[in-house]
Amino acid sequence: MTEIGIGIIGGGYMGKAHAAAYGSVATLFDTALRPRLEMVCASSDASATAYQKAFGFARSTADWRELVNDAGVEAIIIAAPQNTHRDIALAAFALGKPVFCEKPLGATLADSIAMNDAAGGCINMVGFNYIRTPASQYARRLVAEGRIGDVTYFRGEHTEDFLADGTLPGTWRTQGMANGTMGDLAPHMINGARALIGPITSLCASVETVHAKRGDQDVTNDDQAQMMCRFENGAHGHLFFSRVATGRKMGYAYEIHGTKGSIRFDQEDQNALHLYTMDGPEAERGFRKILTGPAHPDYLPFCQGPGHGTGYQDQIIIEAKDFLTAIATNTNIWPTFSEGLEVNRVVTAAIDSSTKNAWVNVADY
Repeated sequence: MTEIGIGIIGGGYMGKAHAAAYGSVATLFDTALRPRLEMVCASSDASATAYQKAFGFARSTADWRELVNDAGVEAIIIAAPQNTHRDIALAAFALGKPVFCEKPLGATLADSIAMNDAAGGCINMVGFNYIRTPASQYARRLVAEGRIGDVTYFRGEHTEDFLADGTLPGTWRTQGMANGTMGDLAPHMINGARALIGPITSLCASVETVHAKRGDQDVTNDDQAQMMCRFENGAHGHLFFSRVATGRKMGYAYEIHGTKGSIRFDQEDQNALHLYTMDGPEAERGFRKILTGPAHPDYLPFCQGPGHGTGYQDQIIIEAKDFLTAIATNTNIWPTFSEGLEVNRVVTAAIDSSTKNAWVNVADY
């Protein structure tokens, strides 16, 4: 098994998740490449050194340029703030290095376009982890195989309540649109809708700030948003995103209606998928709960027991497996920067739609 040096920029919430994933992925999936935690970068020498010791990296730095240019770093994971993504990715691609970038791809649509253009022939991937649960991968398969017929309607949400308390003080999360709900939560469900149903062609959105002031700080981004949309295949949809949805902790949820059946999923119960098909007598029809197990995508490497389940960290490990496979085969694996760009295009269209209070065509952005 060939080793590959991994450099992670950002050691916080997602940096830690990726470090843990790359430390275990080769054992679980027997990948052709075995990751070596080579270097971690953080905002100061002290924090970088702390992450190095905590996560098991060989070296650390407070300068992302040093990490990108280091010969021992052969693949780069960007888990830093959105406004850093563009410069880091462009520098890495100029050296021909593979890049995995956390969502949203760029802080702006212009950033995402530049990053996608710069990727060229380099391996690239964007971090949409929730669509990788065994249950959602199976849902994609059911839809693609026509199990529920032609899709007529999709309802999706990504709702959490970490800022539901209006008395909480302002932080970096309440400053700048890239850190608002449309920049933070919406990309996941927009990606999910695109993965399950297909491209969104037009939409009408409403984006709002519920708590305009936190302490003595003015809030400069959005708390929640909703949009009606039409998909390329003719299906209609409604998407809702919120960081103030009281009681919701991980409300990445969707419902898909087709001409022959329906599918329901909720990330708070991520190891179950609910399927309805128009089979048998009417008196016996109803949703049935499918517990994920070894028969579902990417489940068996974690556990041999059906219903035992996978968790959040396992989604990140699945991402790591896909990224390493893409590098080993020199073939990009979805979701690439192109998907990140298209998600950002929908976000941009939705914000503009809300400003105009009108339907807009996504292709115009």
